[in-house]
Amino acid sequence: MLSHNSLNELEAIARKAGDAIMRIYDAPDFAERIKVQTKGDDSPLTQADLAAHEIIKAQLKKLSDSTLAELPQLSEESANISWQERQQWQTYWLIDPLDGTKEFIKRNGEFTVNIALIHHGQPIAGVVYAPATQTMYSADEKLGAFKNGETIKARQDANAETLKIVGSRSHASPDLQAYLDQLDKPYEMVPMGSSLKICLIAESKAHLYPRLGPTSEWDTAAAHAVALAAGAEVVTLENQPLKYNQKESLLNPYFIVK
Repeated sequence: MLSHNSLNELEAIARKAGDAIMRIYDAPDFAERIKVQTKGDDSPLTQADLAAHEIIKAQLKKLSDSTLAELPQLSEESANISWQERQQWQTYWLIDPLDGTKEFIKRNGEFTVNIALIHHGQPIAGVVYAPATQTMYSADEKLGAFKNGETIKARQDANAETLKIVGSRSHASPDLQAYLDQLDKPYEMVPMGSSLKICLIAESKAHLYPRLGPTSEWDTAAAHAVALAAGAEVVTLENQPLKYNQKESLLNPYFIVK
C-alpha cells in the first residue's frame, strides 16, 4: 500500500522514463536510433526500452520511503533472476519499461511505461504512463484508481446492446475468435496496443478484454493494479484471480478483464 506521496513519486519516475522514450521517438533519425534487436522470444528490443529501464531501476532506489526503495526489482530488461531467488520475494517491483515496443516502432503512440508493486502475488499499486499522449493511469488498492489525477471506475453496463471488446492491435489469436464466436451479444472490437487495453476496462470505455494469447507478467501487472483499484476483475479462464511470481515461468495464463 502506497501513500499519496509515494504514488506521486512513482508517477514522476514513469514520466522521466517516458521523456527518455520520447526523445528517441521524436528524433529526426528515429529509424536509425531505435536499432531494433530481437530477444530470445523474438520480441523487439530498442534503445528506448533500455533507456527507460535504466531510469526506472535507478529512480526506484531513490524513493523517499526507504522500505519501498530497498525492494527487489524484476524488469523485462533484467529478467534473468532465478526462481530460487524470486520465490523468496513477498513484495517486489515488477516493471515493463516500454510495453508495446511494436507500437513504438510503428509510431502509433500506443505504448506505455509500466511499474507495479506486487505483494503476495497480487498487484497492489502501479502506474501506466502513455508518454505519446501524456496520459497517466495510477492506482493503489486503498487510494483508488486515477487517470491524470481524476478518479476512474470500472462500471458495469448490463443494458449495453453491443459489447465493446478490447483486442490487441499487433497480436491476433485464433483462440480469441473462438471465444468471440460463443458470445450471446453482438460486439464491436476496440483495437488497442500495450497495457492500455486493460486501462480501457478500468475507465469504463470497454466492457471486456479477453487475452487468449501469450503475455508475460510484466506486460500486465501495472494495468492489472489499475483495473483492480477501479473495481474490475482480472481472472484466468478458470475464473481464478490472475497472480504473479507463483511459478518459475514468467508467462501468464490466458485471462479475462471484465
